[in-house]
Amino acid sequence: MPIVAQSTETTDWVSRFADEVIEESERRASDAAKSVATAPVVVVASGLSPSGPIHLGNLREVMTPHLVADEIRRRGYTVRHLISWDDYDRYRKVPAGVPGVDDSWAEHIGKPLTSVPAPKGSAYPNWAEHFKAAMVKALAELGVEYDGISQTEQYTSGVYREQVLFAMKHRGDIDAILDQYRTKKTPAKKQQGQKPVDEAELEAAEGSGAAAEDDGSSGSAGYFPYKPYCGRCEKDLTTVTAYDDDTTELSYTCTACGHFETVRLSEFTRGKLVWKVDWPMRWAYEGVVFEPSGVDHSSPGSSFQVGGQIVGIFGGKQPIGPMYAFVGISGMAKMSSSKGGVPTPADALQIMEPQLLRWLYARRRPNQSFKIAFDQEIQRLYDEWDKLAAKVADGAVLPADAAAYARAVGTAAGDLPRTPRPMPYRTLASVADITAGAEDQTLRILSELDPENPLTSLDEVRPRLDKAETWINTQVPAEERTVVRDEPDTDLLKSLDDQGRESLRLLLEGLDSNWSLDGLTHLVYGVPKVQAGFSADATPKELPPEIKVAQRTFFALLYHLLVGRDTGPRLPTLLLAVGQDRVRKLLGA
Repeated sequence: MPIVAQSTETTDWVSRFADEVIEESERRASDAAKSVATAPVVVVASGLSPSGPIHLGNLREVMTPHLVADEIRRRGYTVRHLISWDDYDRYRKVPAGVPGVDDSWAEHIGKPLTSVPAPKGSAYPNWAEHFKAAMVKALAELGVEYDGISQTEQYTSGVYREQVLFAMKHRGDIDAILDQYRTKKTPAKKQQGQKPVDEAELEAAEGSGAAAEDDGSSGSAGYFPYKPYCGRCEKDLTTVTAYDDDTTELSYTCTACGHFETVRLSEFTRGKLVWKVDWPMRWAYEGVVFEPSGVDHSSPGSSFQVGGQIVGIFGGKQPIGPMYAFVGISGMAKMSSSKGGVPTPADALQIMEPQLLRWLYARRRPNQSFKIAFDQEIQRLYDEWDKLAAKVADGAVLPADAAAYARAVGTAAGDLPRTPRPMPYRTLASVADITAGAEDQTLRILSELDPENPLTSLDEVRPRLDKAETWINTQVPAEERTVVRDEPDTDLLKSLDDQGRESLRLLLEGLDSNWSLDGLTHLVYGVPKVQAGFSADATPKELPPEIKVAQRTFFALLYHLLVGRDTGPRLPTLLLAVGQDRVRKLLGA
């Protein structure tokens, strides 16, 4: 597809997709004989199923179109970002590890998610609303502007009635398309107690090319792309046994409870199109121009591939749809709020600012996988983020990196709230670790980091400080937490040779004049240099390799004397946190 020339200098993946989406949207408006003098409303879409915790992988389903929609808004266009809450999907299984849920929830398998009780103790009316709520809150914190659509409301209010009747009338055409991808007969209908067939959530099983999900009722009466929910037990373990196109009378039986019923589909709203038909129907109904999908949709017979053919039956076109790769996780030690054992956007936002999380999604093309860090790697990510911010401020940054940064810190509506004075995350985490959250101690230490511009209130370093403190308290194992000694290690002090005692003397002599983060950094790295006969200011190029060994030995000695371990927080931060008087006591002054 040709790219529309834009005045923007950014050349990142978001800009390129925005070019394509704008061009495609204008082409469709022109094809529909609409005036191109008025720019069309550009529609992008995401779909989320609140069948359990909506995890960080699902967030890519939202962030990809959000970033593209936001770029289009920045160019002055009107954009609708639809998020379809697939809350009318069937309840497929009882997820493991969800507090307030036990095996009794298995009796609800097959019902719509909005008909399943919420976990015990929940403030929400049903299962779908319970898991939707955390995502809604996270999206607000991330600055994602969208129009939410409940599929339960769409179907039960009759919004899709004409589309349902149209699909039933053209069931033969739909069946012919689906049959091209069937490599085996449609799975037998499931009995109560058996593992039921899912819809969108079984996409991952489609690698063989077979239509693994239930794509409709294929019984003695023929194929039907519609699944009624049973009028007695509310489950979708039903089979359509007859349908009259003229009267729209539909008969079905339920294999779960044996219920039989004849209804008029032109008035009946307790059911839905099967996923492989439902998705392309929505593309046509909403006029979706851009919607991404996971890599599991790229195989023959997958919903996106099949939908590209079925959408034509509804008079629509398939959206531009990049495949997005998986999002991995590093760490995740014991995040208790991660219901079901998968980290969610809410979990990530407890330990990182929204800007950092947005940046992780913005800087990688959709087809590139990446990891979100819950372990020590988060400190390196924050260092990288802060360096990028400094380069942007200096104007010494590549256009694509500058674009990713701009997309991370704000949207077309304005910048996201940010930490006024963003001190290094690793420093804040170390201080929170050492002080165990004591605010007076925290303020004392942080105010000494830069004596020429001392911190006067912890509000200046919030919310980043709070995120770092949460990370320390939830993700760092107890055995790795920092506990400063109460008393000197006299045995170790007595065992030191002349060189060891001299290194401590040089350090203690320099504390007063170097009591700042930069000063102490210079001091602790400089002591081994001075002992070896070099200047404390000597650069690595001027020093022999043995100096690095001497520095590591010196650092290990200090850690043992201060915290009783080989390693710990960065020494300058640790020294500031411990305080001069206590440092002198523990180092045997």
